[in-house]
Amino acid sequence: MNLEHARFNMVEQQIRPWDVLDETVLETFRFLPREKFVPAKWFNLAFADIEIPIGNGECMMHPRIEARMLQALAIGASDSCLEIGTGSGFVTACMAHLGQHVDSVDIYSEFSRLAEQRLDSLEITNFNLYNDDAGRGWLGNPDKQYDIIALTGALPEYLPAFEQRLNNHGRLFVVTGNPDNMHALLVTREEENTFKREVLFETQLNPLSGTEPSAIFKF
Repeated sequence: MNLEHARFNMVEQQIRPWDVLDETVLETFRFLPREKFVPAKWFNLAFADIEIPIGNGECMMHPRIEARMLQALAIGASDSCLEIGTGSGFVTACMAHLGQHVDSVDIYSEFSRLAEQRLDSLEITNFNLYNDDAGRGWLGNPDKQYDIIALTGALPEYLPAFEQRLNNHGRLFVVTGNPDNMHALLVTREEENTFKREVLFETQLNPLSGTEPSAIFKF
């Protein structure tokens, strides 16, 4: 496989046509070696428009969903980030590349171990990985607030626990709903007790481990 040709096609034929036009995000996908975060058996599909299995019933998101999420979050160089669902570590790498620091939490210690190895191999150092069941909120570093929070698995219903961890003007990306009706949301904390919630697009995403389907989110 010609890696650079495949990477180019991923950006130009999958990501850009999905209304991802932020050049900083596009450059992140050109720069970071997504193939290093894919299990060996799926190496040849590292840039394909599919959800790549990574074990424990979990998958990497479609590249276009990852990119659309990062564009919506508009991560700046001084932003502190929280990722719920480390998975392969690729989104962790993207957030670390774009922001100041990333705390990333996963329920599976195997994912954290492999993600740390992959991030270390790329000499990415501005991250901390944690093992915890964070599907209904994360209690680690309970006094720490974040500029950016990204959930890489879907929630059956919206939970305010995550938005409460945002700094003022901070942004939260989350997919909510059941398999027949899911929406990606961007939540912005405008003031201490004021939140703006915007539906971005319809999508399908595996549930975040530790959550159970129930009512569809409404606001």
